[in-house]
Amino acid sequence: MHVIATAGHVDHGKSTLVRALTGMEPDRWAEERRRGMTIDLGFAWTTLPSGATVAFVDVPGHERFVPNMLAGVGPVPAALVVVAADGGWMPQSAEHLAALDALGVRYGLLAVTRSDLADPTPALAQARAHLAESSLGHVEAVAVSGATGAGLDELGKALDRLVARLPVPDTAAPVRLWVDRSFTIRGSGTVVTGTLGAGSIRVGDALELAASHRLVRVRGLQSLGAPAQQATGVARVAVNLRGVERTEIRRGDALVSPDRFQLTDLVDVRLHGDPVGTLPPEVTLHAGSAAVIASVRPLGTDTARLRLSAPLPLRIGDRALLRDPGRHHVAGGVTVLDVVPPPLRRRGAAAARAAVLSTMDGTSDEAGELRRRGLVRRSDLARMGVPVATAPVTADWHADPAHWAALRRRLAEEVSRYRDTHPLEPGAPVETLRQLLRLPDRALVTALVTPPLVAREGRISSGAPGGLPAPIARAVDQVRTELAGQPFRAPDSERLAALGLGPKEIGAAVRAGALVRIAEGVVLLPDALDAAVPVLAKLSAPFTMAQAREALGTTRRVAVPLLELLDRRGVTRRLPDDTRVLAHRGGGLD
Repeated sequence: MHVIATAGHVDHGKSTLVRALTGMEPDRWAEERRRGMTIDLGFAWTTLPSGATVAFVDVPGHERFVPNMLAGVGPVPAALVVVAADGGWMPQSAEHLAALDALGVRYGLLAVTRSDLADPTPALAQARAHLAESSLGHVEAVAVSGATGAGLDELGKALDRLVARLPVPDTAAPVRLWVDRSFTIRGSGTVVTGTLGAGSIRVGDALELAASHRLVRVRGLQSLGAPAQQATGVARVAVNLRGVERTEIRRGDALVSPDRFQLTDLVDVRLHGDPVGTLPPEVTLHAGSAAVIASVRPLGTDTARLRLSAPLPLRIGDRALLRDPGRHHVAGGVTVLDVVPPPLRRRGAAAARAAVLSTMDGTSDEAGELRRRGLVRRSDLARMGVPVATAPVTADWHADPAHWAALRRRLAEEVSRYRDTHPLEPGAPVETLRQLLRLPDRALVTALVTPPLVAREGRISSGAPGGLPAPIARAVDQVRTELAGQPFRAPDSERLAALGLGPKEIGAAVRAGALVRIAEGVVLLPDALDAAVPVLAKLSAPFTMAQAREALGTTRRVAVPLLELLDRRGVTRRLPDDTRVLAHRGGGLD
């Protein structure tokens, strides 16, 4: 199916032409038929000579109903511009063309209708000249009469040639269905209609009501009035929804594939039309079938930041239109450059942002987005409309290579700095490093670790051997001297304190392997456990605690925790009567 908007000032002739082409009445309201004026969107379809199906979105021509016109044109890829032979080019024709040009519509056809009432040649030449200066360029033109049928065959053939040139939509693309009607059918519930530009909708699909992130289920589908199990873009569709009341969805809302569009009320854009500096402080942004108030902050000569009165599901590269409703004037089209722009808080930030925007063209570019953002989740890139080809650095995080390398250097510097200021700690806490590096996720800190750095128990430290601070090293040397002749006579807490070995200092010495802690406040040299085994092996088995204490030449304060540690390591085995035996006679700890 192909979908074309019929635009132009001459409502009566336009509707008559659509009616003659399709055999259907595009004006749905009795008031429209009575007044000969299209007030709201109309819909009709027909089969072309080639067998292709084309659907028409008939949009209002009167200036009072321009917002309705824009709701119908927004999602449609091509236009049939209708001008009356007896009326010629009109001011409202110019506004319709300005809207098509602003939205970047590049495919079109000109029909000069009511050619039975006047010579179509002047109107045709005048309209062609205007169209040539727009995004439509030089289009094929046909003179027709909806009343007599003259030229309808030629128009059908011209439509065939037009639709043959239309780009093939991506049926695998995420769905974004801008709603242009919502109503209730007895026994079925809520139904919405819209133009599906790309992607596919199937019965049973879960879609997201973009404005509220609410999931709804596709209960049924119709396309061109016939039930369908699936519809693919480009197509006019009616979607029967489960899980939403008609009052909860209206024109301008959008049904989207879950987690595939960025709902945003702040966008940076490039304007194609009036200079940014001439825009009023507030304009109306028309995107799809939506129309929201937007406050304008100029950033450069043709770029600006728009703050929207209501969030919309937008992607990088989207086209939209700005209109000044006070002057009834189309200010121009916009290309969306960024749907998650950075804050502008510091002095000079606006000028710097303008410089960045001057290099952007609305293309979905992974390398460019990573370069500008440094770090970004894959899911966020997908919602922005940026395809991802590179591998993540961890989980779903992607990083700009240069930024990642700089972070790795900074991590090493921060770990070294932390070691210098906290010499008794076994490394810098991951959370502390996350804050210092201003990273959004702790997983990124550990992903940055490469040799000689090591991650262990929530801390990052240098894997290279490092000495103890000089005061601790001197104290350990003194302990070593005092234990030289009596290796199991552990110094008491008073002696340790006198040497400057408090709990933190002892912890640092233990982590460095300079001491072994067998109980709180009880430390020995690292080889003391191995040295105890041959001493105990000389005792008659089984031996008592008192015998072990005497053999080791120590006190109960040391002997009890020492034997319990040997029990846990499987060197000794405690018997029911509290005596012990060596588990491996003559063996060591290894």
